[in-house]
Amino acid sequence: MPVFKTPFNGYSVRFSPFYESRLAVATAQNFGILGNGRVHVIDLSPTSPTINELIAYDTADGVYDVAWSESHDSVLVAAIADGSVKVYDTALPPQSNPLRSFKEHAREVHGLDYNPTRRDSFLSASWDDSVKLWTLDRPASLRTFREHAYCVYSVAWNPKHADIFASASGDCTVRIWDVREPGSTMIIPGHEHEILSCDWNKYDDCLIASASVDKSIRIWDVRNYRVPLSVLNGHGYAIRKIKFSPHKRNLIVSCSYDMTVCLWDFMVEDALVGRHDHHTEFVVGVDLSVLVDGLMASTGWDELVYVWQQGMDPRAV
Repeated sequence: MPVFKTPFNGYSVRFSPFYESRLAVATAQNFGILGNGRVHVIDLSPTSPTINELIAYDTADGVYDVAWSESHDSVLVAAIADGSVKVYDTALPPQSNPLRSFKEHAREVHGLDYNPTRRDSFLSASWDDSVKLWTLDRPASLRTFREHAYCVYSVAWNPKHADIFASASGDCTVRIWDVREPGSTMIIPGHEHEILSCDWNKYDDCLIASASVDKSIRIWDVRNYRVPLSVLNGHGYAIRKIKFSPHKRNLIVSCSYDMTVCLWDFMVEDALVGRHDHHTEFVVGVDLSVLVDGLMASTGWDELVYVWQQGMDPRAV
C-alpha cells in the first residue's frame, strides 16, 4: 500500500470528506518541540500504489492537527504550536494562503474538529486549558469554553447533535458540552492519568470513547457513565489518538507511543482484532475514510504516512 515521506515528524492525518483519494497531513520539525511545521495535501494515485503531493504549506511553528471543512471541498484548518489556527484554501494560489490566521489561544493548539452536521463551524483545543468555537466568516472566536484544569488535547463534535461536543484533557476528564449552555453538561472522570483523545460512536450518539496515558481505551454510555461499557487493554504505552469507524458500529482504531495501530471490536470479549507495527517511531495520527469503507491512514514521528485497506499489510506494495 502507498507510503508518503514527510520532511518533518508526522502529527496528524485526515481523509477529505469530499474526495476519496485526498488527505491532509500535519507535521512538525524536531518532534514538535521547536522549529517549523508543514501541512501537506496529498492524493492517492488511482493507477499505481503511490501518493502524490498536491500542495504543501510551510509554517514558522509546528503543526499539530488538521481538519477539513465540511462545507468547502478545498478548505482546511490547521492547529499551530504558536497558538494560532490557520485556514488554507487549496483552490487559491500559494501566495493567497493562509486565507486566515486566528490567534487567540495563549498556548499551543493541539486538536481541531469541524462540525459534521451544521458544517459551518469548528472547534480548537489548546494547551491553555480551553476550547474555542469558530466560524470562517468571523474574525474572532464565537465562544471560549474554560473548565478544564489542564491542557485540552482533543475535541470531537457529536455526529448527530449539532450543538454537542466532547473534550479530552490532561486533567483526566472528558467533558460533554452543549454550545447553548453556559457550562459543561457532564464530566466523566474517565481515567487516573491524562486523557489524550476522545471520539463519538458514529451509530450510537450516546457512546463516547476515551484514550489515556494509562494505555487503555474506555467506552462510555453518557446515559450511565459511572462505569465504562468496555475497557480495551493491549497497547504497551500511552494511546495518542482514537477514531470510531464511520462504517462499522463496533469498530474503533487507535495509535500509540508503542509504535502500533490497533483495531478493536469493543462489543466482543477478545476486543483486539488487529495490530499493525509498520511504524518505527511513535504513531500519533490515525484516521478512517468516511467515503471508502475500511480505508485507513496513519502517521508518526518516523516521518511516514501510510494508507491501507483494513485487512491488508500497510507495508505491502
